[in-house]
Amino acid sequence: MRQARALPLSRRGLLTAGGALGLGALVTACGDNGGSGSGGDGGGSWSFTDDRKKKISLDGRPQHIVAYIAAAAALYDFGIEKQITGVFGPTTLKNGKPDVQAGDFPVDRATSLGNTWGQFNVEKYASLSPDLLITNMYNPGALFYIPDDSKKKILQLAPSAAITTGRVSMLEPIKRYAALAEALGADPKAKKVTDAKARFEKATETLRKTVKSHKIKVMACSASADLFYVSNPKISADLIYFSELGVDFVVPEKPDKGGYFESLSWENADKYDADVLFLDNRTATLQPGALTSKPTWSKLAAVKAGQITPWSSEPRFSYAGAAPLVESLTKAIQDAKKLS
Repeated sequence: MRQARALPLSRRGLLTAGGALGLGALVTACGDNGGSGSGGDGGGSWSFTDDRKKKISLDGRPQHIVAYIAAAAALYDFGIEKQITGVFGPTTLKNGKPDVQAGDFPVDRATSLGNTWGQFNVEKYASLSPDLLITNMYNPGALFYIPDDSKKKILQLAPSAAITTGRVSMLEPIKRYAALAEALGADPKAKKVTDAKARFEKATETLRKTVKSHKIKVMACSASADLFYVSNPKISADLIYFSELGVDFVVPEKPDKGGYFESLSWENADKYDADVLFLDNRTATLQPGALTSKPTWSKLAAVKAGQITPWSSEPRFSYAGAAPLVESLTKAIQDAKKLS
């Protein structure tokens, strides 16, 4: 699948439609001390091995990082607050407010290189004197949101690090972003981090208990003007993890190429029955208010029952980012009635 195309559905273009590399690489560094080199704030050598098993070696800890917005948000949750000077991907809405994918990252502190699919201002990127480029990886070797037509120029300007975020359970990229943040100088024992982890662990146990007593069928889905997408819980990292906790998801029978989802015409959007719709809430996707003109949508049992809950289908891979997602899904299942 192509790495760049017109959005409306960024994650559906890659995360839901593309393959992904299995988690493999470990953090390495001089002295095998977890990814950070000797010295602080740029002093001493620094290295990190990403999930392409590519070792990045620098003279010092990176001080000018450019990152895909979800990667920046995850690193921010783990304590990287000053080194990220540039971001790309859906960062702000038309009104200037942060996009949902920006999480808690202070978007006004970083230069945006492009807010939509296919946009990446190479000249502006070069002006930031980047030490390191960081992004997610949903397809083997493919750097998410890096356009194919300018990829070569972009990768010549600074080393890149990719974290696998598909076909693995959500815990894996969370751990990898935690390791990368530590390598970049964050304190893994900071209260902000430990509190978030405790909240996440509590939330997961609550969800695990909830699904044992509430036999609810959930359908992870996404909507566009022309198609209704049923996501595959065996491919997307968050859905894999929720399945491990016991959530009963609809599994599409005929996933499209890549395996991430089955695309249905709106005439066939009622192919699967579900008690709860876990609906993609990204800015580029259609939400319930915009779907009332679709007759099949309005006939879905979960829609009639009002059992629709937002799905952050492109999560930020941190404990702080994941905990609210688990809590939201838990509440939706707790509040839902069995419809079929």
